Amino acid sequence: MTFLYFFTIGLFLILCLILCAVILMQESKSSGLGASFGGEASDSVFGTSTADVLKKFTAWLAVIFFIACIILSLWTASMGRTKTVAPAFTQEHIES
Repeated sequence: MTFLYFFTIGLFLILCLILCAVILMQESKSSGLGASFGGEASDSVFGTSTADVLKKFTAWLAVIFFIACIILSLWTASMGRTKTVAPAFTQEHIES
């Protein structure tokens, strides 16, 4: 079960990196990260609707990100509750 948990954490981190990259690629008032790769506004992979495609993709990634945050939060909390606790030693156990 812990392998699946850490695998999911790894996928979540990859999702975070992709979301950051997509946000940085969007065109801003100063042309965004896309201009730093030498591309112009007319040169785009998706044609003239690049901004719309990136906005929709960012929105879907954000929804997936928030859902993953909630699921991982609940999963982490449930793992914390199911931990076995060592028996508490009382003064009677220590003296005998």
